Amino acid sequence: MTNPPSLSSWLKAFRLRTLPLALSSIIMGSGLAVFTGSYNWTVISLAALTTILLQILSNLANDYGDFQKGTDNIHRLGPERAVQSGEISVRQMKTAVIVFAALSLLSGVGLLFVALKAQVGPALLFLVIGLAAIAAAIKYTVGKNAYGYSGLGDLFVFLFFGLAGVLGTYYLNTLSLSWDVLLPATSVGLLSTGMLNLNNMRDIDNDIQSGKHTLASKLGLRNAKYYHAFLVLGAIIAALLFVWIDYSSPWNLLFLIVVVPLLIDLRTIWKTTNQQKLDPFLKRLALSTLVFALLFVVGLLL
Repeated sequence: MTNPPSLSSWLKAFRLRTLPLALSSIIMGSGLAVFTGSYNWTVISLAALTTILLQILSNLANDYGDFQKGTDNIHRLGPERAVQSGEISVRQMKTAVIVFAALSLLSGVGLLFVALKAQVGPALLFLVIGLAAIAAAIKYTVGKNAYGYSGLGDLFVFLFFGLAGVLGTYYLNTLSLSWDVLLPATSVGLLSTGMLNLNNMRDIDNDIQSGKHTLASKLGLRNAKYYHAFLVLGAIIAALLFVWIDYSSPWNLLFLIVVVPLLIDLRTIWKTTNQQKLDPFLKRLALSTLVFALLFVVGLLL
């Protein structure tokens, strides 16, 4: 009988350093809702819980899927995964994926019930989006047609971590949409995609050898760095455009504080030739995205 994994093994598999990134879209969407004066703290709390559960689901599914496909091996430059190390068995990880998929669905349904109540049409639409998010979290690396192995991961991260996360949270609070909210949603989506691109640049050689065709492996390392610059600079420009359209005070530019470390990291990433040294920048970008969202929202509210 297989021994149950330790708590530290599960925390390792949850990949806690990715959670700030997941919360960034909720903070941005909720903050924009507060800015309009229409918000619900229960909705915000349930949105945050659902997002955290989805992020953990995605991390567990990636651990399971990459091991099954042989991508997690001795040549991978990132931290050793839980199934790869033997700390958690394949069967235990598969069970955890099912459990977190169920928890994500349960939390999401609770969120829709509180936010939309008797509005059947919008509730059904958001339910479809939620089911798509659960499927996307799993299908990134799991199954024969895993989209992360065909270069579509960046698109799905942008859609779910940026547009769906920010716009969805905003709508569930305000029950309305404004086109300009698309700009900060784009900022969060581009920075989130940047984190995936960093991960894929780090593992580009092993991914190619393992048959994992990420966008970074298709572009090549040099062009992937150009792409990374586009993602970071595009996020900054989108935020500036929103401020230009909705300017109310100099505080609106408070988020520029975090632009300095973002640009410094971008310059260092460009000069880095040892791909393993890209790994610390994943955590830095996740935290920078969180601070970016927080400062952006605070700057609007001051």
